Amino acid sequence: MNTPLLEVRHLRVEFPGRHGALLALDDISFEIAPGEIMGVVGESGAGKSLTGAAIIGLLDPPGRIAGGEILLQGQRIDNLSPAQMRHIRGRRIGAIFQDPLTSLNPLYTVGRQLVETITTHLDLSPAQARRRAIELLGQTGIPAPEARLDHYPHQFSGGMRQRVVIALALAGEPQLIVADEPTTALDVSTQAQIIVLLKRLCKDHGAAVMLVTHDMGVVAETCDRVAVLYAGRMVEVGPVQELIHRPVHPYTVGLMGAIPAMDQDRERLLQIDGAMPRLNAIPAGCAFHPRCPQAIALCRNERPEMRLQGRTAAACWLTANPAEALP
Repeated sequence: MNTPLLEVRHLRVEFPGRHGALLALDDISFEIAPGEIMGVVGESGAGKSLTGAAIIGLLDPPGRIAGGEILLQGQRIDNLSPAQMRHIRGRRIGAIFQDPLTSLNPLYTVGRQLVETITTHLDLSPAQARRRAIELLGQTGIPAPEARLDHYPHQFSGGMRQRVVIALALAGEPQLIVADEPTTALDVSTQAQIIVLLKRLCKDHGAAVMLVTHDMGVVAETCDRVAVLYAGRMVEVGPVQELIHRPVHPYTVGLMGAIPAMDQDRERLLQIDGAMPRLNAIPAGCAFHPRCPQAIALCRNERPEMRLQGRTAAACWLTANPAEALP
């Protein structure tokens, strides 16, 4: 693998409260190489979006990074001031959110928003920035970009607004894009178009992507590697085809078993009984053990560490081998 573009090391995020701090992310570690698309998956409440928010410096108060490090090209960014982080965000890290209306100002034309973003992060004149904005809209599939540049967000459909948001994310020519559920609010045909567009643009621009999603179909179509989160902890990470066809952790097995397969004839989909634990009630040992049909005594009492299992790494006592735990 190439030298990592992004390194997340033992990240911990907590929310202080009257009765003590709630640990929302606990010991999250992964890397993303230049040009790589890394999927982050799990059920609602697993900590996927929170991981993305921590990386781009947009944690909602009172949430805070309580431990670990986030490095972009070897530079630590989790301890930067808000002003320093604003310079990083947009210029070196782009963001695409689930609802494009949260990223677009309804009072400004999309052209004004693109031009302001471009001139903020790149040394271009307003005229050059406008030409660049038209070029970006064209690259993202907006028809008649010269005319659409002067339209307002409400004049675009949902799929077109998401294309504008992608253009905004690419405006500063970032090295990394954090895409948080970028296709969830779109219909299936538009989802496919956005995924193809995101892959092509990232390849053309050389940007890496952290794709937060719960849609395993999107992951299979888009990602190079996948990290699986459960209750704020990482349970498995590895190449996408390995996790889809040869998952190691019982939770990953359950996620993959819940996907309908066109080449199999079965009346019922597999399901994972139970629900994700609340932050104030995460069980001891492996957090998944109350829902795991294979749990043993060790699972209930001692937390497993991430260990290599062939081409993937998993945190599971059932598959533990003599290999050393990952640092």
